[in-house]
Amino acid sequence: MQNFDMTTLVFLALAVFVAWKLRSVLGQKTGHEKPPVDPFARREAPPLRPEQPANGERRDNVIRLPGAANDAATPADAERWKDIAEPGSPIAVGLDAIARQEQRFDPQSFLAGAKSAYETIVTAFARGDRKTLKGLLAKEVYEGFEQAIAEREKRGEKAESNFVSIDKAEIAAVDVKGKTAQVTIAFVSQLISVVRDAQGNVVDGSADAVSEVNDVWTFSRQLGSRDPNWLLVATESAA
Repeated sequence: MQNFDMTTLVFLALAVFVAWKLRSVLGQKTGHEKPPVDPFARREAPPLRPEQPANGERRDNVIRLPGAANDAATPADAERWKDIAEPGSPIAVGLDAIARQEQRFDPQSFLAGAKSAYETIVTAFARGDRKTLKGLLAKEVYEGFEQAIAEREKRGEKAESNFVSIDKAEIAAVDVKGKTAQVTIAFVSQLISVVRDAQGNVVDGSADAVSEVNDVWTFSRQLGSRDPNWLLVATESAA
């Protein structure tokens, strides 16, 4: 005991205190501890939820990796054009052809843009706004519109077109040849349209009545082009 000094006694007491704290925090082995978790071990699939099919059908929350079995019908492919086209339909095939050249192509955004272009073109034609039309129409279509405007102006007539609503805008056809894509849209709109002569008398349409208009328009674009605009290349009135 003579060899022990006060410093030694302090360190000894500190060691006993540390050992006691470790024991209280970590506990003791009782023989019932769970083995360490292996993150790579195979796990049994959790039971299916009531709304999930039990026959192995695809579920919406499944994420498949490229190269997995049955990749031809992966969830991403099956739902890629959801609410736009049926899987395997000519429209879906055409949209796939566009997406192969422009991966960011979004048909919903395209339809929104087509509706905006439709309304802009119809109202610009009524106003005789050649500048606006020239930026949205292919050359041949513009020439037809410009000729109609010139003849109307020659007669001294003025047209008015006001949209009440665009009730439908659906992709009716898609055609891709090389880098040229054409998308045909079927429109159903409610429109107030009237044409007045130089004296202000109504010569066509009505300033009060709302008419349902059915149009089928085709837009075209060179895929991969730096110009993002689709031009109107054909118009027709649906029966």
